[in-house]
Formats: sequence, structure tokens, C-alpha cells
Amino acid sequence: MACRCSWSRAATTTLPELVTNSPAETEAVGELLGKRLRTGDMVLLKGELGAGKTTFVRGVARGAGSDAPVASPTFQLVRIYPGRLQLAHIDLYRIEKPSELGDLGLDELLMQGAVVVEWGDRLEAPDAASIEIEHLGGDRRLVRTKRDLSH
Repeated sequence: MACRCSWSRAATTTLPELVTNSPAETEAVGELLGKRLRTGDMVLLKGELGAGKTTFVRGVARGAGSDAPVASPTFQLVRIYPGRLQLAHIDLYRIEKPSELGDLGLDELLMQGAVVVEWGDRLEAPDAASIEIEHLGGDRRLVRTKRDLSH
């Protein structure tokens, strides 16, 4: 489905702040980002529970060339989606101590593809892209790029 979301500039090179009006539009915005991902890219997603982070990641995975079903990795911590670019989907919701992050193997995952992290505010990664997703009520979401990919 084509994204009919509202934004102020072309979304082919960057993702500006925008409002989506349905889960399909939120996925379409994620797909735009997924098409731009390269090996070694990390994207930190921030937003409250139910904000639409996993819905956004469904689109990112599709943009990275994966047709695998995307689900929240809350209990598994890491899910891998194969495609033109391997996408590692990480959820830090259940991480309580920074020492637990060492077990994720982030360096290895970044060497194999791209990484998208839900609850990314729990991770220090100053070079990572950063996107906030805010639930505006109903199916509306505000997707705000705080720091874009470097390419």
C-alpha cells in the first residue's frame, strides 16, 4: 500500500517528522527506511508501549527485502529477518541492567547486516539513527526522526 501520510519533504532520502493515519501507513514509512539500510546501520526506536514500534519494524523488514513475519521480540530479545540485507530486530523492554546488553552480540549482528532496536533509549549508541514514534490516538502515529542515517 502506498503511504498517504503527511510530510513536508521528499521521503526518499530522509525521513522527516510525519503523521501516519493507519498501521499500513506506519509500515510504509518503515519500508522507506528499510530500503536505505546498509550493513552496519543501527536504528534506535523510542516510544511508549503500544506506540507502533513493531508495526514500523514490519515495514523496515519489508524494505530490507524480507518477507518473514515480524513479531515483537520482547521475550526472545533478538529476531533475525533474512533479505537483501539481514535485519536484526532487538527489543530491550525486558533489559534491566546495562551488563545484559553484552549478551546480545551487537557487533556481530552489525557485521552481518543492519540492526533496529525497540526501546533504543536504553542503549548508548551516538552514531545510530534515532526515531521516536508517538501514539496520537486511534490509528494515528507521529514518526519523528531525531537523528537520520549518515547516508
